[in-house]
Amino acid sequence: MRRKGCGPTSRNGSRISVDVKRIAVLGAGTMGHGIAHAAVSAGYETRLYDPSPAQLQKAQAAVRAILQKGVELGKASAADADAAAARLQVTSRTAEALAGTDFVIEAAPEKIDLKLALFADIEKHAPPDAVIATNTSALSITEMAGSIGRPSRVAGMHFFNPVHKMKLVEIVRALESSEATLAAVEAVSRQMGKETVLVRESPGFITTRINASIGNEAFYMLMEGVASARDIDKALKLGLNHPMGPFELGDLVGLDTRLSILEYLHKSMGEKYRPCPLLTQYVKAGRLGKKVGKGVYEY
Repeated sequence: MRRKGCGPTSRNGSRISVDVKRIAVLGAGTMGHGIAHAAVSAGYETRLYDPSPAQLQKAQAAVRAILQKGVELGKASAADADAAAARLQVTSRTAEALAGTDFVIEAAPEKIDLKLALFADIEKHAPPDAVIATNTSALSITEMAGSIGRPSRVAGMHFFNPVHKMKLVEIVRALESSEATLAAVEAVSRQMGKETVLVRESPGFITTRINASIGNEAFYMLMEGVASARDIDKALKLGLNHPMGPFELGDLVGLDTRLSILEYLHKSMGEKYRPCPLLTQYVKAGRLGKKVGKGVYEY
């Protein structure tokens, strides 16, 4: 378990008061359970919400599996892993997840209506001074923040998959995010062992915007017969030193998620982000990636 510091400072060096002890994670999918693992490993009492009891059971098992793997690799003791697992509470009720929490991380799928509905629950059930972070990779944080009474306490906190391996968190300043909110997000990120970058809100931020372009171009190349999917992936890994090829990464993230992001970027930023017709075909065919056993590749 990581030791807590004496208090964060803002990026301009001023001391900010924040005392986060309890975190609520809303959404128990791939990102949600990864974030919950990061939270309990950092010493936070963590409540993980999802409307599906089956998904919660699956997420809790996934968190335990990551903790156990850490023990096997010698990164943590069995006692530390057991203590971290004990800090995780799962619930299918938002009121229970949010009551008395200091810090909320919304990690629902990339659908603005779903996220706005969760923000309404946060407004209703969370303490009025709780910091609210959204893990969106592309949607408007300012729009979400504007749906509640105090938008200054909302910022973006964009994690990467798999959360327990990826070191980066993009901290996103929405139109009215306060310095105290940004400092709290940075403090929690550091406590989780992450490195951070600060981004002014713009569709796709830094990484999603660039990755969307690479992945979309790869699909156009595949559609045009420039090269096979495996050779395109191999070229980017060995020629550009990418850890994963664009199709491998797309299958991991989910091609439906990739398509949704491109559709949003296309709507927000114009023609250069128009989704490749082949990507759209794959999604319509149900080839969504690793989570269903078939995407660009079969698993």
